[in-house]
Amino acid sequence: MERRRFLVKAGGVLAAAGPTVAIDAPNVIAQPKFQWRMSTTWTPALDVLQGAAQRLGKIIDEMSGGRLKIQVFAGGELMPAFGCFDAASQGTIESFMGAPYYWAGKEPGMQWFSAVPFGLNPQGMMAWYLHGDGLKLWEETYATFNLVPRPGPSTGVQMAGWFRKKINSIADYKGLKMRIPGLGGKIVAAAGGTVVLTPGGEIYTALERGVIDSTEWVGPHDDMKLGLHNAARYYYYPGWHEPGTTAEFGFNKKAYESLPADLKAVVDHACQATQVHTLMEYEYKNTVALQKLKTEFKSKVEILQLSQPTLKELKKLADTVVKEESEKSPQAKKAYASVKKFEATVNDWRLISEAAYHAQIAAA
Repeated sequence: MERRRFLVKAGGVLAAAGPTVAIDAPNVIAQPKFQWRMSTTWTPALDVLQGAAQRLGKIIDEMSGGRLKIQVFAGGELMPAFGCFDAASQGTIESFMGAPYYWAGKEPGMQWFSAVPFGLNPQGMMAWYLHGDGLKLWEETYATFNLVPRPGPSTGVQMAGWFRKKINSIADYKGLKMRIPGLGGKIVAAAGGTVVLTPGGEIYTALERGVIDSTEWVGPHDDMKLGLHNAARYYYYPGWHEPGTTAEFGFNKKAYESLPADLKAVVDHACQATQVHTLMEYEYKNTVALQKLKTEFKSKVEILQLSQPTLKELKKLADTVVKEESEKSPQAKKAYASVKKFEATVNDWRLISEAAYHAQIAAA
């Protein structure tokens, strides 16, 4: 490496004349700095999801020594909630945060990168991304849109949703207007329901005014943040439609590739760190919120389990619908085959580890 030579006095003070000594010092190379903008699909009320985007920006700022800064905007601040995908794709902004199944109208295969009904849990989904073909296929799918995807926060196993009337059988889904995205929404439609895709910040108003009859979002913490417990009485579980939902961080391909290798690594590892932190945050905050529902709102809210016959019928529909959806594009076909193969691989271990543990705890 070339070195500059500095003249200093023997005592170390810069001198223009007099006794001097020459020492070598390394060149200081100015590092380029980057300023990005990220728009999300979340309302500010969703402190966990919107907070995850803000946390990502903070981690990247700190790990990069200020060389990469990301200014984060909630849905509706910089653009409409569902406008962020196209904005990042076109390079209007450098990054966005949302959920892959929101963009199924652009490419059916995107749905598999959020959640598969009756499929993998959060650990299974992340294992598929990192140790199966998941992330590779996701990158391949998003390359068409000039985007680089990274797994974002996992919400954990979700609730089945809020309903203004009881669900006693699969027949009660007929004629039901429900806010539910992704493959789960396709299954509700197959059961005779009408599916509505509404941004998080608009769900309460739609449910309270009867524009929709039911909705799912995430779980007790987020759902109470949106006020859904004030708009519907019956809160059902389990979340058959989204057992391992993964949100996303998406980056404009040109912007991402313009980063030096070390900053790309910072972005990638910051996404993983945020994913783990947020999953644990949901685990804790949902516990607190559930207890609040059971105590402070026990006269207004009924927490109910979907019957086994209802779940069995939904599973039958899921097997058919998910297969049909996989035939809508080459990318959907690849994602479907990959998930099926990976799930079969990990299922033996899953059944004798976590599943067996929870079954024994329930029995005890």
